[in-house]
Amino acid sequence: MGPEETVREFFRLLALPDTAAAVALLDDEVVWRNTGLPTVTGRKVGGMLLDAEKRGIAIAITVHHAATDGDVVLTDRTDVLSKGKWEASFRVRGTLEVRDGKITVWDDAFSWLDFTRGALVGLTRLLG
Repeated sequence: MGPEETVREFFRLLALPDTAAAVALLDDEVVWRNTGLPTVTGRKVGGMLLDAEKRGIAIAITVHHAATDGDVVLTDRTDVLSKGKWEASFRVRGTLEVRDGKITVWDDAFSWLDFTRGALVGLTRLLG
């Protein structure tokens, strides 16, 4: 599987959810960066994803565009986080690096305003 296929499969597995299979595509020393949040590294990344699944937090990911240059995959996508009947939808630009079939860097950039708007729309729908 090439880098883009690895990234697409990772996101597909997260959405099933088959989080354990998704985590298996992460390198043991993976670096996960998100806009304005602390960087998470190594096995903690998988632990956080598995914990979110146990807590009933689901994620759906729609990749709108992907571009690959060697081991680097750029994604333009919509992520939807949900818990029960609440959901928040927001756009994400990701840069992922894949080496030897494993994701070594997962760097996501998103607008906190867009995320907050999505969360508030989800809350309004939940209460309405």
